[in-house]
Amino acid sequence: MNIINMIISLLGGLGLFLYGMNMMGDGLENASGEKLKTFFEKITSNPFKGIVTGALVTAVIQSSSATTVMVVGFVNAGLMNLYQAAAVIMGANIGTTITAQLIAFKLDGIIPLFIAVGAGVVIFSEGKKSKEIGNIILGFGILFLGMNFMKDAMAPIAQSQGFISLMATLKGNIFLGIITGMIMTAVVQSSSATTAILIALASTGSIPLEVAVPILFGNNIGTCVTALLSSVGTSKTAKKAALIHLFFNVFGTIIFIPFIGPLTSFVKVLTPSGHEIVKRQIANAHTIFNIANTLIMIPFIKYLVILVNKLIPGEDEKELMRPKYLDERLLETPVIAVGQATKEVLRMGRKSKENLQLSMEAFKTDDNKLVNKVYENEKLINLLESEITRFLVKLSKADLSDHQLNIVTSMFHLVNDVERIGDHAENVADLSSEKIQKGIKFSQEAKDELEQMYTQILNAVTFSIESIKNRDIKKAKKVLEIEEKIDMLEKELRTSHIKRLNREVCNATGGAIFLDIISNFERIGDHSNNIAQYTLDIYK
Repeated sequence: MNIINMIISLLGGLGLFLYGMNMMGDGLENASGEKLKTFFEKITSNPFKGIVTGALVTAVIQSSSATTVMVVGFVNAGLMNLYQAAAVIMGANIGTTITAQLIAFKLDGIIPLFIAVGAGVVIFSEGKKSKEIGNIILGFGILFLGMNFMKDAMAPIAQSQGFISLMATLKGNIFLGIITGMIMTAVVQSSSATTAILIALASTGSIPLEVAVPILFGNNIGTCVTALLSSVGTSKTAKKAALIHLFFNVFGTIIFIPFIGPLTSFVKVLTPSGHEIVKRQIANAHTIFNIANTLIMIPFIKYLVILVNKLIPGEDEKELMRPKYLDERLLETPVIAVGQATKEVLRMGRKSKENLQLSMEAFKTDDNKLVNKVYENEKLINLLESEITRFLVKLSKADLSDHQLNIVTSMFHLVNDVERIGDHAENVADLSSEKIQKGIKFSQEAKDELEQMYTQILNAVTFSIESIKNRDIKKAKKVLEIEEKIDMLEKELRTSHIKRLNREVCNATGGAIFLDIISNFERIGDHSNNIAQYTLDIYK
């Protein structure tokens, strides 16, 4: 086999391996569904829970790089803090060793069976869950098929004098081995893939364990490039999370450099020698290093956080004129992306409610500063509507369950209703500003009636937002009851207003403002009713 054919076969095998790993990871992720979301929701400041979460999620999605990129996204979206992120990142390094352990098995004879069964399940099964199981099996088979391609492509290397000389150079130079691993992983963007290449080389007998271990160390550092690139353009806290990933792997490697000899000897005692056995030795060395590194670094999590806070001082603005919970990296994990989109809609809902309160307070106190605050908030509400809708469009194209797709579809309407509440609150602020500028006075009777309707409206908005947040059917039904009262109240207040005009208690200009306010209140009630109805439709 000439060098060109060897490179083509190697790239083809690597492509099959990555595709199979991705297919298997997607299948596992989709099959786990809500459970994956639950793992992240249960993360606390307890580092052990974070480590277990990182390990389990990485074992599911088959990529520590993907998990770390997700973590950067979660930190950027406010889903976790730096302490939690550090623990999850450490766990991801353990979870990624599962891939190496899997590919160290000798399954050449049954690879076609995995591909046949997996393809059969995907093609002939009708259920979504069954197809995901088929993807897992098929991905597993394609992954091993790619490994065989790489092993066959590299077989001639064992006889290559140039490669033998390179191995001799690497065997005596730990730092060169680490740099080699760093460059390989930085280029391929997957430590699992470069570990697979090492195992494929080991299968041909062309690479000893002493050379493989430093390269494994370099792989761990090289995989940080993905997270560092993903942190570009994110919040300061997200950049800090990416730096924690880098420092964890760099410091771990530095700590273990003096112990490469003992580690290699221990792995050889644990796993006897032989060409096929070297694969298992590499996988075991990878696992032992990452577990030991994590155990050593757990007590230093707080110091890693202190270090990155020193390097990137300061915090992000509390009130961001951009989405707080959305990050396109989350689209890789649709079930979590749905939850984050809901959080952003709720944030938008709280802003619309705040504007309703501010506009009414401005009306009562004749405070123009409150009117200006409403206008500022409205800019954020409009921006969030645009950004959430754009995010939902992309999310709707992801691989979602029927229930999740129903939530996303409803959220398009939900965002519009929340934005309309903000618009009507802004209208009330405009009317308040007109009242202030013209010095219009309202009778106590008119003020009391507006307050009566406002109380009902505020309850409707509050309960509708809480019904979405807590999936609360009772509060959603309560909104429907309040909406009936609002409609009746609006008619009563119009009648009452006409009587005041006839008695000349109110003037025409003030009367027009009164009617416009109750009209906007009534429309806010309608949109609150719509929001509550979405809750009933989704969670009934």
